[in-house]
This record gives sequence, structure tokens and C-alpha cells, in this order.
Amino acid sequence: MNKTKLVAIAISCNVSAAVFAGGLLTNTNQSAHFARNLARDASTEIDAVYTNPAGLIKLSDGFHFSFTNQSAFQTRTITSTSPIFLMNGGKDTREFEGKASVPIIPSFQGAYKKGNWVLSGSIAVSGGGGKATFDNGLPSFEVLAGSATQIIQNAGYKANQYTVDQYMKGSNMIIGGQLGGTYKINEMFSAYAGFRLNVVYNSYEGYLRGLKMNVTPVASEEYSTQMVYGQQILDAILASPALTPEQKAQIGIMSKASSDEGAMLKSSQRGWGVAPILGFNFNYDKWNVGVKYEFKTALDVENNTKRDDTGMFSDGVNTAHDIPSLLTVGVSYKILPSLTASAGYHHYFDSKAKMDGGKQKDAGSTNEYLLGLEYQIDRMFLVSAGGQITKYGVGDTYQRDLSFACDSYSIGFGGAVNISPTVKLNIGYFWTTYSDYTKEPGGGTTKDVFSRTNKVFAAGVDFSF
Repeated sequence: MNKTKLVAIAISCNVSAAVFAGGLLTNTNQSAHFARNLARDASTEIDAVYTNPAGLIKLSDGFHFSFTNQSAFQTRTITSTSPIFLMNGGKDTREFEGKASVPIIPSFQGAYKKGNWVLSGSIAVSGGGGKATFDNGLPSFEVLAGSATQIIQNAGYKANQYTVDQYMKGSNMIIGGQLGGTYKINEMFSAYAGFRLNVVYNSYEGYLRGLKMNVTPVASEEYSTQMVYGQQILDAILASPALTPEQKAQIGIMSKASSDEGAMLKSSQRGWGVAPILGFNFNYDKWNVGVKYEFKTALDVENNTKRDDTGMFSDGVNTAHDIPSLLTVGVSYKILPSLTASAGYHHYFDSKAKMDGGKQKDAGSTNEYLLGLEYQIDRMFLVSAGGQITKYGVGDTYQRDLSFACDSYSIGFGGAVNISPTVKLNIGYFWTTYSDYTKEPGGGTTKDVFSRTNKVFAAGVDFSF
């Protein structure tokens, strides 16, 4: 264990998984239509601005707009096992829970159709979209503090107990502004070309403070009966010739952690990049097929560091933060005039996107499979439901404290109300059930078990004129 561990924890915040449905850094949920029926890749309604822009040619001539707000609630839990934890509470397994709550996540989509042409655009959270707060820190924080008790043995001391106050909060937001045009080739075929400007803003802060250890010289037979402040011991240990420079660097961090202010980290990252987008739509009788390919967004994010007691999170340094390219294919079929079935497939080329520390080498690729149904009860009311299965290709090297991905399935349902011929209200709710991911050994531990929960409620309005 060394001081780079604290840096790795901080960096992991900027690649935390999205609070919506989607890949490692991509939100495929950008409207209430998706929440009520996840299989939207062959849509020909206004939400097709994102899901199937070539299908917008099926809109009527004129202006079409859609506004949505979503509320997302998520937990991320890491259950870690390490013998080091025995010295802090007497148990070798501890649970670290982070909560992400984002009640307001707006999005906008618009299109203007005239004859064989459609001009469309959108502004939405295209990736990330939330924050996670670990009030009791992270396993890596805990191991960093606890391992100091082992290092000091080389300096003539021993320890059998420690306590530390730790905290970590990270947020990740990618705002996407999309613009493009659709052209009707003939009655069956249409094509789309456009681009999305992605702007990244990440922030993270954390601390280790109030570190105390129960220590005694190795020659002594008895431990102190009182927990003592690490500062009283650690300063003396730093002068020991028995420690390596790397060990002294870690003890230096722990020396700061023993103070009331603690060893702190406060930084943010910003960056931007552009991804071209191509789309194709085929329509015949009761069938509609939509295909979309989003190119990789090549970008770096730049550190804006206010405080970094590790001495390694340098201000102004750039970090790779590419958004993977994405292929989507969707099919819809009208079983009855009032009943439509739909299916979709997403493939994310994760291993082709540059990530911090070369994590893409262990990212593999993500595949998603979607199904949905919509039933038009009458002219006013519609009900719908859908599901999605997500399979990630990540391995142990990719999985870290705040940056982990778990296979999952999502189920959504809801409906729409035609308030008037030109105004429609959409409401949807979906939740995601995740499979636990076990990593042995973990990040400085003997085992880490990663788990998550996710719930999203969405409401929006479509109107045209």
C-alpha cells in the first residue's frame, strides 16, 4: 500500500457509473418515453431525436418538442474483508455504502420537419448524472489508515488498534448537446447525420482525519490502555532510517490524518469532446427498423486541484476520459393497430476508449438487450412496459471502489395521456436489479463484493405545432 492508493480512489470518482441505464459512461435514458418502455431504438416519436434520429422523418410537418425531468436514487455498497479491519472494531468484514440522490435531471428534445427534411437537437445528461457520498469512507481509505500500523513496526513500534474518521464524495456529469439532420430517401428509407458535444464536469473530495492508534515500543510487553494521537508517534517514526522512502511517504499522509483537519483531497475536472452520429431508418407496412452509430468521443479532463495532501494529484494535469462508441439497433412491429411490440440491442466498444490508467484494457465491451410493449387503450390513454438486460465485459482490474460495474436487468412501466391533439403527457418508472460482483483479492483487501440499487421516476410533456 502506498500514497498512490489515495490518488486512485479520487480518480475513480470521475468514472463512476451512470445513475441511469446505459454503458460505463453513457446514459441511454434521456426521456420519459424510455422510462415507461425501455426498447425505444425504433421510435418514430419525438424521443427519436436521441434513440433513432433517422426515424424522425415519420413526424408530421411542423415543430415538435419534448421536456422531461427525472429523479434518480441509487445506492452503491462495497463489502470488504481484510485482517487489518480487526484492529478497528474487531471484525474483518466491513460494509461501505454510498448514496446517490438526484431529484432534478432535466432534458430537452426538439425537431422541425418540412417535407423530406428534419432538423433536430437535444440537451440532456448524456453520461453520469449524479453523485455518491460515502459517509464512512471507502475500503481503500480504511486499508490506507490501517496498514500504517504495520509499517510502524519497522520503526520499533507495534500497534493492536486504530480508529480513523473518513469521508468521500464524488460527482460525475456529462452534458450532451446534439444537433443533426434527417433526410427522406424514399417511402421506406431515411438517413441521419449529426454530432454531439459532450462537456464533462467531475468533482470529488475526501479526507482521513482524527487518526488514533494504540501503540507501544516493540520492547514493551504491554500496550497503552488509552488510544493515543498518531501525531505524537508518527513524527518520530518519520525519522527512522528503517523505513523506505515510500513507507515514509505513507506515514507522512498518516501524520496529517492524525490531525483534526486531516489529510484532505479536493479537486474537480473539466473537459469536452465531439462525437459524430450516423443513423438509418427502414419502414415497411407494420415494421420499423432503426440503426444508430455514435462514434467515440475522444477527450481528456483537466485537474483543477484545490487541495491534495498526497502530493501526486497535480493541478493542471490531463486525464484520459473517452466516451466509448455505441451501436444501437431497434425493431418495432404493430401486432394490432393498438398494440406495438419492440426490441433493441446496444453494443458499447468500451475497450477502444482511452481511460485513466489504461483501464480500457480490462473493460471489454458492454451488450444490452431490450424488449417492450405499448397498448393504445383509446384516443387518450396509452400504457407501456419494457425491460433491459445489461452484460458488462469488465474484469477485476477495472473494478474499483467508486468505479465498478455490475451486470443487471431493468424493468420499466408507465403510460401517456393525450391531453389534446398536440399535447401529450408521459410518465414512467423503472428500477434496476444488479448482480453482485466479487473481486478476490480486492483493492488492498482479501475480498471486495460490489453491489448496487437504482430507481428512476420520470415525467415529461410533448407538444407540437
